[in-house]
Amino acid sequence: MWAIAAAFLATAAVYASVGFGGGSTYTAILALVGTDPRVLPLISLSCNLIVVAGGSIRYARANAIEWRRVLPLVAVSAPLAWAGGFTPISAVLFKLLLGLSLLVVAGLMLVPARSGGRDEAIPARSNRPLDLAAAGGLGYLAGLVGIGGGIFLAPLLHLTRWGGSRAIAATACVFILVNSAFGMAGQLSKLGGESILTELQAWWPVMLAVLVGGQLGGIASVSLFSERTIRSLTALLVLYAAIQLLWRAAAELI
Repeated sequence: MWAIAAAFLATAAVYASVGFGGGSTYTAILALVGTDPRVLPLISLSCNLIVVAGGSIRYARANAIEWRRVLPLVAVSAPLAWAGGFTPISAVLFKLLLGLSLLVVAGLMLVPARSGGRDEAIPARSNRPLDLAAAGGLGYLAGLVGIGGGIFLAPLLHLTRWGGSRAIAATACVFILVNSAFGMAGQLSKLGGESILTELQAWWPVMLAVLVGGQLGGIASVSLFSERTIRSLTALLVLYAAIQLLWRAAAELI
């Protein structure tokens, strides 16, 4: 447990420094150690909540959140995140969907990140139907498998020139916060509450670890490694977890 907590602390510090929660990596680590699929999304979403809550407060204090544009996205995603958490899903299908999701995440991480220079001058535009549709789909995925969705949303908003880097990072942070909260509510409604909360309490070391890591990442984004190195190493971990999950799912289906 303490080795997992150490890995979660490092993950939270790295992701918090760029406005994400780290749900995809938490999920990958939990999947690799064979965590019960019923409790896995709850652990990941809880860690997401802890990390991005601080980030959302910091962005709000800095007036970096464009609420008129962010609120429609989360208004669409929130109920679908709850629905995703509430959706019954078999262990095999869970592994399959999670494996495919992590495969996409690994691919996105291997794409070079855009710098925050010139794109800060991009004029803000209104949300398009594609933005809202993506927000809804990612909200459902967040509740279903325990990934906040921000790591998918941010590249899409960059690709469609939704706004500058800072605005997109702040939007992703709030998006993850809301989806994680509603996804957890759906999961708890599905699983019955008390018994599963008892299992969740046993994971308090990782919750404490991401709390510390999130604060460290938010205060100072200094690292021993370059951002490209961190993204590449994380992508390899996520990719390995994706392959393992898909392999196990295929073995159970055959």
